[in-house]
Amino acid sequence: MKGQCHCGLVKYEVTGEAITHALCHCSDCRRCAGAPMVGWAMFPENCVKVVGETKVYKSSEHARREFCPQCGTGLFYKNAEILPGIIDIQTGTLNEPNKLPARCHIQTAERITWMTKAHNLPEFERYPPPK
Repeated sequence: MKGQCHCGLVKYEVTGEAITHALCHCSDCRRCAGAPMVGWAMFPENCVKVVGETKVYKSSEHARREFCPQCGTGLFYKNAEILPGIIDIQTGTLNEPNKLPARCHIQTAERITWMTKAHNLPEFERYPPPK
């Protein structure tokens, strides 16, 4: 699998199978991504090759988030204390995200309440019709 940031400055390639792919609802992920939840695929660090330099943000005592220094796209999460040798990749940055379906929701204790019924909202292929 391959992926990249929005502008293409940082690219990556992953070999092997994901340990898991989770949709995270924690407030840290929401605030860092500006989204109601974030998809993360977990891999052993030695399975990920990154081309380009990321910027690292210390988001808590042990957590490190990496993003593109040019466009700001969030890419990776590492926490050597809780997840030694593991890298989480934001799955929205995969070139073919449909090839890696999500397997679970995590940190649901912090989920935005309206997200529990988001799948019931009306759907439009592009934009809703004008009123």
